[in-house]
Amino acid sequence: MILTIIVFILILGILIFAHEFGHFISAKKAGIKVEEFGFGFPPRIFSFKKGETTYSLNLIPVGGFVKIYGEERGKKKTRSKRAFYNRPAWQRAIVLVMGVIMNLLVAAIFLSIVHGIGVPSIVEKAQEANYRNIQIQIAGVAKNSPAEKAGLKVGDAIQQLTFNNERLTIKEVEDVQKFVAAHVGEEITIEIKRGKEVFQKDIIPRISPPKDEGALGIAMAKTGIISYPWYLAIVKGFASAGKLLITFISLFYLLIKTLILKGTMIGEVAGPVGIFGLTSQMVQLGWVYVLQFVAILSINLVIINVLPFPALDGGRLLFLAIEKIKGKPIKPQTEQLANSIGFAILIFLMIVITFRDVIKLF
Repeated sequence: MILTIIVFILILGILIFAHEFGHFISAKKAGIKVEEFGFGFPPRIFSFKKGETTYSLNLIPVGGFVKIYGEERGKKKTRSKRAFYNRPAWQRAIVLVMGVIMNLLVAAIFLSIVHGIGVPSIVEKAQEANYRNIQIQIAGVAKNSPAEKAGLKVGDAIQQLTFNNERLTIKEVEDVQKFVAAHVGEEITIEIKRGKEVFQKDIIPRISPPKDEGALGIAMAKTGIISYPWYLAIVKGFASAGKLLITFISLFYLLIKTLILKGTMIGEVAGPVGIFGLTSQMVQLGWVYVLQFVAILSINLVIINVLPFPALDGGRLLFLAIEKIKGKPIKPQTEQLANSIGFAILIFLMIVITFRDVIKLF
């Protein structure tokens, strides 16, 4: 539990800090005054000033923030060219978009490390000799299935199946399917490897399972570890980040479309509690899974932050686009009201999602 908490804090810290650093470094390069760059959130523990910028270390270690001069347009205005709102629209757009670019870069870097260490992937028969640690892993667990009730999870590796004195060491997905089919309605023992832990579960395969679920209610894949030289790992890492981004955009579009047209949600939306639970699972599976998980979360932050919704970077980019079309900025009061309402909605959604995550634990 302690290790999971540490990893969870580190993950959030890295993702949020990288995002804010993108805003910070782009503002500095553009000559915009940065008043403070903080690691963590207040209350402040320690700070020092270098030049015009205060650098602070804060108590809550889950990210960071950057305070840019002139970012919020109030009643008092300045003609200083170093104020954010007095800079050209293209420079302000770069500062706003650099946060998500940094998140995408974090994903690419972490995936590059994963490809260098060895990435778990589905074994291609033609290249099976290039893989190591080949195993049959659970790729999906159906709700209310015997597998879910037995506590099996995605990522678990099936090593052996036993019925009375009959024992089968698993080498192929078909081995599991044939053994289970021969013992539906009978209690079998499954030997599972989860990370470094090996344990057994007694389970009874269903005689008449729902369509497309199977007797156990699991999807399986033959996986192995394959690694690449550092120069290929970087190429693979950046390519994987790009593919993940496209995949998640497609999934997000499908989620919104289904929600609007059918009023139903596909998949699950997780808040901090849900992410903590997933972090625990990744820690159990191993560090390479943790690194992949960080990359996935980072790309999710990219998609969320570019949404044209007030209080998000995408919302501010939308206001900037409206300013260019109109030829003048939106009234400060209107922008502040929109951002306040947007922030309130986001907090409300976070509370609802967190509540649902907590309910699932009980």
